[in-house]
Amino acid sequence: MLDALSLTGDLIERTSSTVRVQEIVQLSLAPVFLLAAIGAMLNVMNLRLTWLFDRIEFIERRVEDGVEDRLSEELPALIQRQRNAQMAVNLSTSAALTICLVVAILFISAFIEPRIGTLVAMLWIATMFQLSWALALFFRETSLASATARERRRRSRDILARKRKHDDQLD
Repeated sequence: MLDALSLTGDLIERTSSTVRVQEIVQLSLAPVFLLAAIGAMLNVMNLRLTWLFDRIEFIERRVEDGVEDRLSEELPALIQRQRNAQMAVNLSTSAALTICLVVAILFISAFIEPRIGTLVAMLWIATMFQLSWALALFFRETSLASATARERRRRSRDILARKRKHDDQLD
């Protein structure tokens, strides 16, 4: 019983300091600003992804209705762009979750004795890796989007040829 009271008193002593809480809030500002930036990025990425989903669905309906034209030739390239955009969204979301963990751990650090700076640093590095990968995929998607229609159809033919070659090797 006395141990519990001692532990409670120690916990209150560590967290009652206004200065300590201010330090934690200041430390969490950079991750929170990064979280806001990730949210803005996710908004842009999701808009592009939604457009891709709609475009692919539109073309697939035309193909099902028997309309095969130059537009349908671009389908493999659109699907590749969709995969890049989806992976960028997934990585950005994962980075946002990791940043949330960083903020939570910063506040938890006020309540616990063990030093957890290494954990925070590792999570921050993981976040930067995830964001870098997400931005590279998003860059790839936007690069593919800026290609001319002729280039997109050529890319689609290349994708289909690689797929056929891969399927032939499996048989």
